[in-house]
Amino acid sequence: MSGPAAVAPGTSRAEAVRVLRRAFAEAGLPEPERDARLLVLEAAKLEPLALVTAPDMALGEETSARLNALLARRLAREPLDRIRGHREFWGLDFALGPDTLSPRPDSETVVAAALVALPEREAPTRLLDLGTGSGCLLIALLHERPQAVGVGLDRSPGALAVARANAARNGVGSRFLAVCGDWAAALRARFDLVISNPPYIPSAAVETLDPEVHEHDPRLALDGGADGLDAYRRILRDAGPLLAPGGRLVLEIGAGQADDLDRLGTLHGYAILSRNQDLGGHVRALTLAPRPRASQVPHLPPQDAEKALVARSRTG
Repeated sequence: MSGPAAVAPGTSRAEAVRVLRRAFAEAGLPEPERDARLLVLEAAKLEPLALVTAPDMALGEETSARLNALLARRLAREPLDRIRGHREFWGLDFALGPDTLSPRPDSETVVAAALVALPEREAPTRLLDLGTGSGCLLIALLHERPQAVGVGLDRSPGALAVARANAARNGVGSRFLAVCGDWAAALRARFDLVISNPPYIPSAAVETLDPEVHEHDPRLALDGGADGLDAYRRILRDAGPLLAPGGRLVLEIGAGQADDLDRLGTLHGYAILSRNQDLGGHVRALTLAPRPRASQVPHLPPQDAEKALVARSRTG
């Protein structure tokens, strides 16, 4: 790499951070200081304290070359966690792969809501994660509920391989079963809790997302169909037989989708028990439970019943 952003051999660690921070700020990246520090640590293979205890240590030629390569990747809008190959979630470390989403802090709202639905820490519970991806949601729950066992289901064999490895690296591999399948269709067991972070971005909006997302996260994990709700329709249609008596369903949703999910839940026989906000104040997770059978919409085909519910909501 050439130009004013390049980091020459002999540059101190602290100066390298300043060079990268300036380059990232000029490129309009949202967290230039954080990205700069983490990439210097990554290139130099250092622990975070090293930037504090030895900021004037010079970078060698190999480290400088690695850092410039990482710098170029980040300026090309490759996400920092993709560059590093892993990301922290719920205090645990998760490897990433091309078939997995990168875990977002907002998704921790799902874990928090699920833990409320599973109040007994030592209870022997059965968990199911539909579209497990990296396994972050299910593995976080298994970490918090040591007597629980869980199934992580995904249609991507590549994602399942990453999830298995993440379960092992976080000490819950013996309680994590990976299953390849399309949503709930492959399963016949019953679970105390079903969780999911399904694709919920409307198809037309996927290309408008930040390059870090639409160019690097798998589209199958983003694209929720024309209105962003296709996966929820599948889950709500098929999840009922999977829930044990008293079982709960916890879903991550996109900003502004809570009312749509309320209508869909009513259609498929669910009541929303709680709406859980993320740190930005958006409703990010819903906890649902099956309604008594008599309260379900009984006679219309699902697509017609959904239209009727939408029309009724608009007319008050």
